[in-house]
Amino acid sequence: MSGRVLVVEDDPELGAEIVRQLDRAGFTPTWLKDGDDALAATPEEYDLVLLDLVLPNAYGLDILKRYRAVSEVPVILLTARDHTADKVRGLSLGADDYVTKPFWPDELLARIRARLRRPGMRREADAIVRAGAIEVDLDARRVRVDGEPVELTRAELDVLATLARRAGHAVSRGELVEEALDPGREGGERTLDVHVSRLRKKLGAEGKRIATVWGIGYRLEIDR
Repeated sequence: MSGRVLVVEDDPELGAEIVRQLDRAGFTPTWLKDGDDALAATPEEYDLVLLDLVLPNAYGLDILKRYRAVSEVPVILLTARDHTADKVRGLSLGADDYVTKPFWPDELLARIRARLRRPGMRREADAIVRAGAIEVDLDARRVRVDGEPVELTRAELDVLATLARRAGHAVSRGELVEEALDPGREGGERTLDVHVSRLRKKLGAEGKRIATVWGIGYRLEIDR
């Protein structure tokens, strides 16, 4: 099996070993050691990303959020932190797998191959979410209502995409802020309410499908 793998790892010995193992296994690795470089990378250029959580100049989960805003590339998190809360947070932000350091190279390669065997299935199943007349194309980052395109801001689209990935389920306000907004530029939960209000208006009559779940957050209603 071959594929382009982006390795984001600041540990020189571990990073070199991962790259060496990927080379031997027939993959084409690209190695970045700095968080800023990872934020500036184009995830769509790769078939899979190995992402360390603790990096110079950027936190791995912030990099994951940025990648998820523009790409559905499979992401495997690498970290020495083995707390369940960290794993849940990483997976809820869109990571596909989580490998705790130290790990055996064979295990990492097996997990990479397992993810790459299923990209077509994943995209076909998850790339487009429909809720009534609303169609959200997560890969293309396009929204249509009754077949007509709807122009959304980046934040509005990220809020809707986050709800669409868990359509039919309540998503807490905290999760939406964490996953869809940049707290440094777009504020917190009050700003989230403004984005949701504008989003409902832009979706017209279908805006009512973004239901308020009192005391929790919002839910994208789908037809059962």
